[in-house]
Amino acid sequence: MNLMISTFILVIAAVVSIFISRVIPQISVNYLSLLVGMILFCVPILGNHIEKFNSEIFIGLIVAPLLFFEGQATRLNVVGQEFKHIIQTTVVLVILAMIVAGFSLAALGVVSLPLAFILAAISTPTDATAMESVTNGLEMPTTEGTFLKMESLFNDASGIILLNMAVLWYANGYINYGQTMMDFMISAGGGVLFGFVSAWILVLSRQVWLRSSYNALNASLLIYIITPFILYYAAEALHVSGIIAVVVAGLVHNAEAQRSRLLNSQQVHFAFDLVSMITEIFNSMVFVVLGFMFIQILVNDHFGHGSLNFLMIGVVLYVSTVLVRYVYGRLRLNFKNRPAWIFSLGGVHGAVTLALAYTLADTAVGRTDFNLVLMAASTLIILSMVVPTVIFRWLLKPAVTDDEAANEIDKIRVEMVHQAIDTVQKMYLPANVKQSVIFDLMTQKQRTRTRDFTRAWFDVVRHPEFTGAEKELEMRAFMNALARERDYLDMISQREVKYQKYVFKLYNETLLAESLIIGPTIFDKDKPNE
Repeated sequence: MNLMISTFILVIAAVVSIFISRVIPQISVNYLSLLVGMILFCVPILGNHIEKFNSEIFIGLIVAPLLFFEGQATRLNVVGQEFKHIIQTTVVLVILAMIVAGFSLAALGVVSLPLAFILAAISTPTDATAMESVTNGLEMPTTEGTFLKMESLFNDASGIILLNMAVLWYANGYINYGQTMMDFMISAGGGVLFGFVSAWILVLSRQVWLRSSYNALNASLLIYIITPFILYYAAEALHVSGIIAVVVAGLVHNAEAQRSRLLNSQQVHFAFDLVSMITEIFNSMVFVVLGFMFIQILVNDHFGHGSLNFLMIGVVLYVSTVLVRYVYGRLRLNFKNRPAWIFSLGGVHGAVTLALAYTLADTAVGRTDFNLVLMAASTLIILSMVVPTVIFRWLLKPAVTDDEAANEIDKIRVEMVHQAIDTVQKMYLPANVKQSVIFDLMTQKQRTRTRDFTRAWFDVVRHPEFTGAEKELEMRAFMNALARERDYLDMISQREVKYQKYVFKLYNETLLAESLIIGPTIFDKDKPNE
């Protein structure tokens, strides 16, 4: 019951932050979610109901599905094309960054070498979701964006394996290089194999269902939604990387969607909308949890290394990681100066970094060192988000602002509706049908008032339902009107290239509107007394 209440509060907090982001679009929803999480902790009546953070639950129930859906948004052939670079950034770069950061921390003289490497291992995973918060309103170059996305999808497993190695070093006093290498090969390779085979079996099973009379829309969608949870925990039970398994499974599902989207378009469209909603809520929840944990760590945790040591450690971790990434980008990835800085600063840390820090609670790491790691990891996350947010304003080109796009699209929307209304006005229709169709078309302009809706609602309640013939006339009026809207948008999309994606989004809205209009009820027979 407590877990249910805790989850409900976090979901509501995520929803609130999403609403606020619509009011203040200039600020990334991730930052607003951080702030909401901080406020949540400061309100005892709510914060006291939040369950103690559990890294396994957090990664399995929130991070894993996010990575699965992120993988599904990535074409499998792109991964094949970038395979060499993925190995470079998720293995070679991670190890180099860990070595440099570990020895840099040890040189400070405030932590032991094993603890320094624990801190360095925690700093290796990057977060694609967190990166989006630092590029809000800016255009990320395609090449650098692809490298950063591929890296963030696959480097979590490297960080987990290296952290396990560092913890064993901390506990036993020595490093077992052979065992570490074997663990990495089994974990990563096993995760890839398990994720691919499991996903392929699920895909084939779903394709069989889709082509049979046994297909059930809701049941199929439910199986799809719970897929990342099942695969993650099954992979972990087999002692292979659950993170890599869900990413690979997502990639396999991407290829499925491309080749079967018209087989059952209703199911595919519903799945896309459902995934979009879940992703938005979970992304926001991640940062609500981060904000809550930041304040909780500051208020509740105490350590004996000196009050400012965690700040110094966090700064050294961040600076050393950024410099290694920059040098690696210049020398191995052949980036020029500006792209190299974009790549280095784009390695933003987030939920996985904090989750890895919390996994130390169940290890041999002492309580004082554990608290120090939490504070240093929090400092690292904040720096990795704040610094690029500022610097990217000079490094990246501004994207089309939401306000600018909204103003232009609003004009297009209004003219689109006028075109549709003109089409309906020219049609021979009963007055009540024409009036109803025109009102519904007017609502597309998003300028009708609540009192207009109230008046229309009372009209629906007072007047009898349309006859079957009137329903058919209404449907055909909508079909003609919406077809005219799409013709207009098709013409605009070729002229307004700058706003093309927004115009296509509006085009999609008209298609959805038509799907709501067309239905079997129009063919109902009229009642005898009509």
